[in-house]
Amino acid sequence: MRDIIKTVVGIAAIIVVVSSAAESRQKKDSAPATSQSATVEYQSAANPSARTLSDFVRVGNILYLSGKLGTDSAGNLAPGGIGPETKQTMENIKAVLEKNGSSMDHVIKCTVMLTDIKEWADMNTVYVTFFKKERLPARSALGVSGLVRNARVEIECMATLK
Repeated sequence: MRDIIKTVVGIAAIIVVVSSAAESRQKKDSAPATSQSATVEYQSAANPSARTLSDFVRVGNILYLSGKLGTDSAGNLAPGGIGPETKQTMENIKAVLEKNGSSMDHVIKCTVMLTDIKEWADMNTVYVTFFKKERLPARSALGVSGLVRNARVEIECMATLK
């Protein structure tokens, strides 16, 4: 009889421990995230005339810019080839960053899409002039089969806020 009581008490103790651990885990899993939560702001939400994309999305202190082309305010591509088109693209990126609390000094990553990868060196000659040598962002460049408006270059980037 004594052995049966010890067994029952032992099983009851195991059940209490397992139940307590499961309850603790459930509370931890359902607790709201605090330090890792970030506010997300979509530029399109603030702009009723937005196109089918946001010009940028802000997550915490990071701006994610949509790809920019080398177009003027009327939507025309800069004439003269890859150099002027890259310059206008970078000016467009700079304007969005400055309007939204960042700058070229705070760009951390760019992705460059070129319709002719052979124009990479000419694009790069202009591109690097927009950054301090000691603050060049990470970058990827790739050749693509075509871009909107028949552009030669499109650049998207991420930047921290000032």
